[in-house]
Amino acid sequence: MPTVAPLDIEGHVVSTHFLGDIPVFAAASGAIHRLDGGEKVTEANAGLLTCVKDSASQTLLTGGEDGRVLRIAHDGTVTELAHVPRKWISVVAPGPQGAVAYAHGKSAFVRLADGTTKEFTEERTVEAVDFAPKGLRIAVARYNGVTLHWVGTAGAPVDLDWKGAHTGVTFSPDGRFVVTMMQESALHGWKLDGKAADTRHMRMTGYPAKVKSLSWSPKGKWLASSGAPAAIVWPFSGKDGPMGKAPLELGTRANILVTQVAFHPMEEVLAIGFIDGMILAVRIADGKEALLRRPGKGAVTSLAWSSTGKLLAFASEAGDCGVIDITG
Repeated sequence: MPTVAPLDIEGHVVSTHFLGDIPVFAAASGAIHRLDGGEKVTEANAGLLTCVKDSASQTLLTGGEDGRVLRIAHDGTVTELAHVPRKWISVVAPGPQGAVAYAHGKSAFVRLADGTTKEFTEERTVEAVDFAPKGLRIAVARYNGVTLHWVGTAGAPVDLDWKGAHTGVTFSPDGRFVVTMMQESALHGWKLDGKAADTRHMRMTGYPAKVKSLSWSPKGKWLASSGAPAAIVWPFSGKDGPMGKAPLELGTRANILVTQVAFHPMEEVLAIGFIDGMILAVRIADGKEALLRRPGKGAVTSLAWSSTGKLLAFASEAGDCGVIDITG
């Protein structure tokens, strides 16, 4: 078994990330815990709803019940990027060139590095936002589909329609595909063809539970997902993505749901967190499994690899967190 440095945090922990080599844990209370020569705590939002990593600047972006969008540096320095009184900010996304997206109600906003903000309105509530890997473009998930907007130009938005509630959205690392998580325990995807969207839809169904975690492999050949008693991993290496292909099922455990997935930063190895707190690492090539953590308190709510891939941080809904040294 690899070595585990445990950390006990009070209450639900929303997410964990590495800023450089420093593991950080964001609690629903709004406290950001850093393991940096001992445990250090930064108070962020009053009622934290979301915490994501901005890899370009090695900072955290948070949104909360207090209507604030914050950037938190690895030393705990807090910068307020936006404040929308009496609104809950549960959608935040990092973009290129220092851009940050956030949303409330039927509007998505992109704040550029110079502080200017652009608003993009939808007919339905904005559920999620993601930036394209190239060019300043966002995908906005909403009821009945996704809207693509160019941030810097006045080009017309592109609507990708599919009936149902779309609760999360991600671009593939090469920008060729957009995939959403759906309320109906399914994924849905579109192949992007130039400025328009290809008419072919990618339906990825058969999940017994709602998908809440997605992770792309380092080169974008695979998309791993939670929501089943195994990690469901879809192939995206061909020109049509997973259309007509069956997914891999990794780390299968009878009737025990996968709650989190996270690909290693350099290798095709997937960390899988389960509803009972167990964590496995599985190699795509041959399905070989390594037990990283035995079942513990609370479902795994987040997994994050260090940049070297030697450390894996985990968080749980019971505050049972820690860092696993997979070389130990």
